Amino acid sequence: MSTKKINTLKVILSVLSSFIGIQSEKNRERDFSARSPLYFIIIGILMTLLFIIALYYFVNNLISFYQ
Repeated sequence: MSTKKINTLKVILSVLSSFIGIQSEKNRERDFSARSPLYFIIIGILMTLLFIIALYYFVNNLISFYQ
């Protein structure tokens, strides 16, 4: 198994595409043969937290706008 390194931008794009389910087979194979899964896990957790925080602030602003 090859352990090619991919850059951080490609890891972020992979995680984003996996969030919405449009990851291509070629990119999936690249990801599984690339870096340690730790990078994907860390970026996935950070992006999930950012999504939750953004959603929280969006809903709070929406609620305060309609009150």
